[in-house]
Amino acid sequence: MEFVVNRESLLPVLGKVVGVVERRQTLPILGNLLVSAKGDRVDLCATDLEVEARAFCPVSIHQEGETTLPARKLMDIVRNLAEGTEIRFRMSGERCAVTAGRGRFALGVLPAADFPLMQVDLAGHEAHVSEKTFRTILDKTAFAMAQQDVRYYLNGLLLEWQRTGMTAVATDGHRLAKFECPMDIDIEDRLQVIVPSKTVLELKRQLSGGDGEIQILVGPRNIRLVIGEMLMTSKLVDGRYPEYERVIPRELDKVALVSTEALKRALARTAILSNEKYRGVRLAFEPGVLRLQAHNPEQEEAEEEIELEYDGEPTSIGFNVSYLSDALNAVSGDQVQVQFNDGGSSSVWRGQNAEDETYVVMPMRL
Repeated sequence: MEFVVNRESLLPVLGKVVGVVERRQTLPILGNLLVSAKGDRVDLCATDLEVEARAFCPVSIHQEGETTLPARKLMDIVRNLAEGTEIRFRMSGERCAVTAGRGRFALGVLPAADFPLMQVDLAGHEAHVSEKTFRTILDKTAFAMAQQDVRYYLNGLLLEWQRTGMTAVATDGHRLAKFECPMDIDIEDRLQVIVPSKTVLELKRQLSGGDGEIQILVGPRNIRLVIGEMLMTSKLVDGRYPEYERVIPRELDKVALVSTEALKRALARTAILSNEKYRGVRLAFEPGVLRLQAHNPEQEEAEEEIELEYDGEPTSIGFNVSYLSDALNAVSGDQVQVQFNDGGSSSVWRGQNAEDETYVVMPMRL
């Protein structure tokens, strides 16, 4: 195998796949990229056995072939080369010589035949969505996913398709994020899949929010997303997602409206003196004013007041400030609408007139 490629062509392609590679692997070959040179392009593939990412770039091939190269080392070498550098890859025995300008690097290789490619069955459903829309869906919901929860089905993002559109839901048991995206989908019955959190976070890293289209293929155990010149395949979480509609409180008789930016800033200041372990802040809703209070074991206290549109009974609710900040960063518009009943039940947050988004935050005792 021997080929020549420009640094500016190779670097972005490496960036699309190297994020899948874990820094600690159970198998040495999982730290490598599968490099396949054929025709007029080189294909790069990375996997951790749960997620597989592929991308390609045009090169000048002198001899076709394939091998595996250490992913992180290759990325570091290419990243630190000067702009416009021509890079030559040439196999020599059990090493791959990488020549760039006056630099020469000999990288160890492992057999391409040992690289564990993912076996998939995608004879299922297909959907198309713009890259910008899908990025919005992830930004609106992914922050509420659980991380390493024993309830493994919460460690991912629920994607639900119906004829009327796509719905994304994430929850960690303390808060829930739901976003509905209307679109015409050729599907007879409702389809639900749970995409693992690592796949979701990697997609967020890769999606630029451009005008391109994403092709989504769903099989019994896998999902594949085709994003321009990148192809990402992932196993699905095997489990049944909770009935999330039951978690969303209905019939909430108190409604308040407050400036999103003003509340975010007030929360950030008040949280400085909150308990570092529990991160609790009390919100007191009163006609015309929202009072924020926090204290810590060192007997330090913080109190803020901001304007509020509210004419109900005074109500005080304790919240985890991180949960509120995440929701406020995701809501649409300059005003956030808060619906609640009392200090002991969940509240619903959404941007003013943004009925497509729903953020449920459970209260905490302070």
